[in-house]
Amino acid sequence: MKIRVTKQFTFEAAHALDGYDGKCKDIHGHSYALDLTVIGEPDVDASLPRCGMVIDFGDIKDVVKREILPLFDHRLLLREDSRFKGIEDKNERVRYVDYQPTCENMLIEIVQILLPIFEGKCEVTKVSLRETATSFAEWHAADN
Repeated sequence: MKIRVTKQFTFEAAHALDGYDGKCKDIHGHSYALDLTVIGEPDVDASLPRCGMVIDFGDIKDVVKREILPLFDHRLLLREDSRFKGIEDKNERVRYVDYQPTCENMLIEIVQILLPIFEGKCEVTKVSLRETATSFAEWHAADN
């Protein structure tokens, strides 16, 4: 029987959407919420400490803390050709990316990092990134 397991994370980040004609064109920040859902069958070997688990929540946490949060948490994400280029001289937390740092594109980068890490252990089935209390982007394995 397959079970979905979800672990939630939060981080703070700022970005600017260069070339956009709305409020998001200037530097501003969000409190992001990342949900990672995997699917698999719980281990049934009673001799193993992880019997009954699809994956240890701590293993998911370790991956996200090691691979995702350093790239996004308390970072200012800017496109490589941003008009704010040079701000890194005054702030070491700037990260330039080769995409427009929208919620959707940030989510794509996150998914591309996570998929190979979990391959063979369990299947990443859904990842969502919440930018505000009412706005989020979702990636579903079934759609791809």
